Amino acid sequence: MQPTASIFQKKLIREVISLALREDIGQGDVTSHWILRKDLIIKGRIVAHEEGVIAGLQIASQVFLTVDKHTRFINKVKDGSTVLKGTVVAIVGGPAVSILSAERTALNFLQRMSGIATMTRQLVQKIRKTKARILDTRKTAPGLRSIDKLAVYMGGGQNHRFGLYDMVLIKDNHIKSAGSISRAIQLIQKRNHQRIKVEVEVENLTQLKEVLSEKIDIIMLDNMSFIEIKKAVAIVNGKFKLEVSGGINNSNILQIAQTGVDYISIGGLTHSVKALDLSLDIL
Repeated sequence: MQPTASIFQKKLIREVISLALREDIGQGDVTSHWILRKDLIIKGRIVAHEEGVIAGLQIASQVFLTVDKHTRFINKVKDGSTVLKGTVVAIVGGPAVSILSAERTALNFLQRMSGIATMTRQLVQKIRKTKARILDTRKTAPGLRSIDKLAVYMGGGQNHRFGLYDMVLIKDNHIKSAGSISRAIQLIQKRNHQRIKVEVEVENLTQLKEVLSEKIDIIMLDNMSFIEIKKAVAIVNGKFKLEVSGGINNSNILQIAQTGVDYISIGGLTHSVKALDLSLDIL
């Protein structure tokens, strides 16, 4: 449940930026190269066309600098800031060919991340008076997990496991394949020499009661009804951290948070992104 910040994840972000630029620019931006003088210097501003939370300014800056170290990117707001329609969020400047070649890739990252951060912030604010915390999931765009999870963090959410390697999460298919919940947990405990955190997914109160005597850290209540969630909180009575997942939306999240659960994980933060409307306007 920590922010995306490791050296490994930062390396992934650099690789993602490089791949995105290779994908878009390829052998070169023929339109810009054929129209613009090489010595033409321009200046532009990135503007928000709707209210939202800005995230990804550092990523956008890296895009421009990767294309051309002579470009300049000046933040006018900070990542995680809420901006109004018409706000200038950054100023860019440098060789025209470089600026226009990097424009779309930089905006793609910035708009996606800001969209994720905006939705995250809305949900975080909605449950701010409860103890529950918003978590992301692994339901991210392939290759963009480091970017997506950073955006969730900038929006005020917390990061769930980054991948399959940094936390144990025993889900329904693991349980079916192992034969039972207890058998799956037993196998994990036998091999978990690194003492990695262990979370178990349960789908009903019967399964919940099965794991109460096990040595685990977190229990995920998957697609349970509101009544079942309330009963689960009472049954667990603080012995384990409780996470709720499945069927969470803007209309029911506060009610669920008020049951006393610790975490609410929402795949829609990253798998159904509405990009924030931003543009680069040349001055």
